[in-house]
Parts: sequence; structure tokens; C-alpha cells
Amino acid sequence: MNAPLPEGRDKVEAVRSMFDAIAPRYDLLNRLMTFSLDRGWRRRAVAALGLPPGSLVLDLATGTGDLCRELDAAGHRPLGVDLSWGMLAHARTAAPLVLGDGLCLPLPDRVLDGAVSGFALRNVASLPALFAELARVVRPGGRLALLEVGQPGGNPMVRAGHALWFEQVVPRLGALLSDASAYRYLPRSVAYLPPPDRLLGEVRRAGWGVVSRRTLTLGAAQLITATREGAP
Repeated sequence: MNAPLPEGRDKVEAVRSMFDAIAPRYDLLNRLMTFSLDRGWRRRAVAALGLPPGSLVLDLATGTGDLCRELDAAGHRPLGVDLSWGMLAHARTAAPLVLGDGLCLPLPDRVLDGAVSGFALRNVASLPALFAELARVVRPGGRLALLEVGQPGGNPMVRAGHALWFEQVVPRLGALLSDASAYRYLPRSVAYLPPPDRLLGEVRRAGWGVVSRRTLTLGAAQLITATREGAP
């Protein structure tokens, strides 16, 4: 628990191995950890894109394809990319799926109408590089919607309850039903996230405008949206 969190290439390999290991029960743990609220959060992310039906949208770090299914239900054309072969092997979606790194996407420039991700920001080796790569593959005027965990503010009781659940109960659930080390990493990985103002600044510097952040469910999750700048 006191070991330094991995960085750079070590982080990429650690994340790949971790998600390969937890893939078989990933969906079950997601529902238990969030009381199934994650489903509504994903629907909010897809709606926040504001794109017309038929748009080609990347689901970055697609996992088992939850966001791909939401995109399909909204009439979009989803494409899933994930670093973990284990996660893709357990995917439940008809969308095309590609094994790949979000910092070096196997896609041409400006090919996408939008991109989404669910709880992936903590797991990439470089956030500025990720936002720049997404800016490369999304056309000007295209949209971005990124879900990530949050840290509730305001009410001390809410903060204490969230900390107890996320830092104590979730690791024990993970150890009981899946991989103990992976679910000990989960609450620690929040340390990878910069403060909100800095995070939004990094999105803007990568070529995104109209950048905004909203909190969901008393701050348990956050949703970042942006529009790709530039001439068509």
C-alpha cells in the first residue's frame, strides 16, 4: 500500500496486467461499487456529446463495452479501443473493437465525430498526451465527454461516507470477488488526477474549447466535456 504508484511505461504494463486479471468480474464489481449508478453516468456522458445520430464516436478504454452499448442505443456508430486484451475478450457489444494504446491510436487524423471514456483518465501514462491524441483524431467541431471518479466536497458527512466506501469497503469487495491488488490500487489511483482547474487547463491546451466540468451524484463522479477547436 505504501509503494510508489507506477509511472510511464511501468504504469502502462501494470494497468494492462491489472485489467486482464479483473476482466471476468469487472462488470459485477462496477455495479456493486456504484450501486449501478455508473449506468446512468454513462448515459449522461453520451447525451452530453450533443451529436446527431449516425456520428462516429470512439469509446476509449472501452473495457467490456458499456459505453459502446450506450452509444449504439443513442443511434451513434461506436468504435472501442482498449489496452487490455482480457477486457476486449469479455466485451458485450457488437461494435468494432481494437487493441490499442490511447496515446497512440491506430486511427487517421480528424476521422471521428466524437470520443468518450469511462474512468480511464487515472490509468493513462500522460494526460496531456492523451488529450492531444484525442484532438488529433476528432474533427474540428467534434465533441468529447470524459467520465471519471470524483471526490465529494461540501457536506462532511458525505465526504466521510464516500471515503469509507471507496477506501475501505471497495478494496474488500474486490478482494472477495476479484483481484485484491487491483482493488487496492483503485482508491490510490485518484492521486494521478490533477485538481479540476488544472485538469481543464490541460484539456484546453490540447486544442479543445468550450471545456466544462460537472459533478454527478454529490461529487462521486465527474463529467468533462469539450468541443474540438480548429477550422474544418
